[in-house]
Amino acid sequence: MRTVWGMTWKELLRKRVMMLTLLMTLVFLVVFWFVTSTIGASGGPSSNLSGGEALIYRFTNGAFMLTLGYFFGAFVIAFLAIFSSFSAIAGEAEQGVMQAMLPRPIPRWKWYAGRWLGYVTLGMGYALFLFAAILIVTQFHAAIPRDPVVLLQSFLLFSSVVPLLITVSMLGSTLFSGLGNGVFMTMLYGASWLGGMVDKVSSSLPLEEEGLRTLNNMTGFMSLLMPVDGLQRRMLSELLSIKELGGVANLNFSMNMFFDFKTVPSNSFIIYTVCYTIVAFLIGVLRFQRKDL
Repeated sequence: MRTVWGMTWKELLRKRVMMLTLLMTLVFLVVFWFVTSTIGASGGPSSNLSGGEALIYRFTNGAFMLTLGYFFGAFVIAFLAIFSSFSAIAGEAEQGVMQAMLPRPIPRWKWYAGRWLGYVTLGMGYALFLFAAILIVTQFHAAIPRDPVVLLQSFLLFSSVVPLLITVSMLGSTLFSGLGNGVFMTMLYGASWLGGMVDKVSSSLPLEEEGLRTLNNMTGFMSLLMPVDGLQRRMLSELLSIKELGGVANLNFSMNMFFDFKTVPSNSFIIYTVCYTIVAFLIGVLRFQRKDL
């Protein structure tokens, strides 16, 4: 299993998707630096506020910057997770690589698990780098959370989309061709993102109760189908300590559909996501065991 794990790392580091991801990250961080410096330099009314009020204003500014940074950072994480693993099974079977590897004395489940560990560990390592980079850039221009427990919880939620997306992507690779699975995963992720956006703006739409209920049912189904957006909302809620702050700081950015803390997923949703990932992994292993290569 460790051999397959190491082989996966070497393969990913050689792929263009990794270079493209690093290039996207560099561009994103440069743009994010200029955005945060512009917001931080604007000052606003902080110069006319007392010490405590000025601190709350800086924290609110920091919350806006972090929300903006992690919103777009989530897209980069998803890009790496999906496009690094969408052809893990089907693509290698089509190229004949798997036929050369699997005749050796290694059980199929170990090969599958080794591949999964390789994709997930590299993806989570990249997520750690991006998570820390966004925090570091933001702290130069605003106040940010510094509680290590909060930061650890937030990072685990932020990076949890990596094993989730890779698990579903590898399962899809046992069902579809490489190209077909890439399209399937992109659409599935897009449906989750769309469901989250609709859920955030639905409360402000002039709809009747029946129409609003139907819309909420649809967005709830999308969140259960692919719970990525819910994990990101819960991560921001934990990072910014929404429940603890209460009405102390105005973190309600509901005037913008990207920033809405009114609907935060519960612990039951986190448990559902963990079970979802485990079940998808086990089904993927079973599918691979029976797959005709």
